[in-house]
Amino acid sequence: MAYHLLQHERKGAAALASALSRALQDLQHCQRCNNFSETPLCERCASPRRDASLLCIVESPVDMNVMEQTMAYQGLYYVIMGRISPLDGVGVKQLGMDRLMHRVLDGLVQEVILATNYTNEGEATAHYIASLLEEKGIRVSRLARGVPVGGELEYVDAGTLAQAFRERRLVER
Repeated sequence: MAYHLLQHERKGAAALASALSRALQDLQHCQRCNNFSETPLCERCASPRRDASLLCIVESPVDMNVMEQTMAYQGLYYVIMGRISPLDGVGVKQLGMDRLMHRVLDGLVQEVILATNYTNEGEATAHYIASLLEEKGIRVSRLARGVPVGGELEYVDAGTLAQAFRERRLVER
């Protein structure tokens, strides 16, 4: 990308450099959700239209944006900015689990939805958070996984299909 911008789009390179510089200077972490924000409290956390009893925990700001694009969730978020990964030197302290617990135990949250990725690290992170919260009597749920909408079984990998089979549910009428 850098070579392309330098060779073909020097004005674009300058604009990108300026935007990154401003972002480094102006962005901070939202005091409630830990996402990037230009203000101490981001727009989502400040919105009275969001359901404060629901808190969705995601690994990254990109994950939160993907969740928002579904338009299926109207609660609040907490971005942990990573996942437990001992091989990469990322543990509970690096993810700020104390801050997360403080947020969850604010008296407003009734349910935490774990939306970490379905990687080994994401699963370990979800398991760790769930065990912490269940001790505190907080309802914890996890995003479902399985066959994608519009997907055909012949193209679904065996692991996903096996998980979908294990997590099947009764048909509602």
